[in-house]
Amino acid sequence: MESESGGLLKAKAIGLFSGGLDSIIAVKILQDQGLHVEGLAFETPFFGSAAARKSAEAIDMPLRVIDFTEDHLAMLKAPRYGYGKNMNPCIDCHALMLEKAGLLMAGEGWDFLFTGEVLGQRPKSQTGQSLRLVAKLSGYDGYILRPLSALLLPETIPEMDGRVDRQRLLDIQGRSRKRQIMLAEKYAIKSYSSPGGGCLLTDPVFSHRLKDLFSACKNPSIRDIELLKVGRHLRINEDFKIVVGRNKIENDIIEGLATAEDSLVDIPDVPSPIVMVPGCGDEETLRQAAEVCAFYSDAPKDVAVEAVVRRGGQKTSLMAMAAERDYVRTLMIERPSRAEGRG
Repeated sequence: MESESGGLLKAKAIGLFSGGLDSIIAVKILQDQGLHVEGLAFETPFFGSAAARKSAEAIDMPLRVIDFTEDHLAMLKAPRYGYGKNMNPCIDCHALMLEKAGLLMAGEGWDFLFTGEVLGQRPKSQTGQSLRLVAKLSGYDGYILRPLSALLLPETIPEMDGRVDRQRLLDIQGRSRKRQIMLAEKYAIKSYSSPGGGCLLTDPVFSHRLKDLFSACKNPSIRDIELLKVGRHLRINEDFKIVVGRNKIENDIIEGLATAEDSLVDIPDVPSPIVMVPGCGDEETLRQAAEVCAFYSDAPKDVAVEAVVRRGGQKTSLMAMAAERDYVRTLMIERPSRAEGRG
């Protein structure tokens, strides 16, 4: 579409911005065409926006940060297109983010959406079929421009109506980052976040813990998810698990996350971990928690020691002997190959 003077109309685009090199280059390509560009970063307990904030500030681009935990968690429990290698529902997650971005676009009069995705860079979520599927699921098919691979993808509405010059877009594909690095030099991009690694749902240990949480609790709280990030996790029975601090920092975090409904166990006479039993725990669970606490403490392993149980401002004590190493290993909520090597 042309203005009365014969030039391209100045459009404005809003898009997903991770802070990585690909998303920064996507912004630069659009800015080179005189477009007004703003970024969107999404937050959940599984990934944050620190990298996006830092990169947006470095390139002087407006950035909005949206916490969509509630919607993301609902999707995560049963993603329509399943998970990746771990608990990462990349197709459904990207579609949800683009749906949210699309609502902003429609409500505020933006012309189109963009992302920094590269065709073929990721084997499941960035194939041609996956990119088309994500666009369709979002409800904004035709309005999602991927500047780095646009010449390899179907023409979008902003290209068709002249708001974007298709010939000035790129045809990058695959996992190689040579062209992106060359473009980083062209645009004097000095720092950017590493590709991938920012989402806890791609981590195998965290994913295993999350699967366990979903199987044991129909409606986990944000606190329950935050607990997955710290300590050792041991499943005592179908109803209860325990979380064991590995050092003072983790002990402090666990105590900080505890509520009046949780039980905290430690061995006061020797250096020991803090052990949390989320949701109080019955007598047998508390006994096992004390035994595990004694195992990880500096207490002698062959004599019973006093463990203190705290809950809601009340204290009780019980005698416990350290659990056997092999038994502790059987309780670990980890992948089997990892659990076998834990002590």
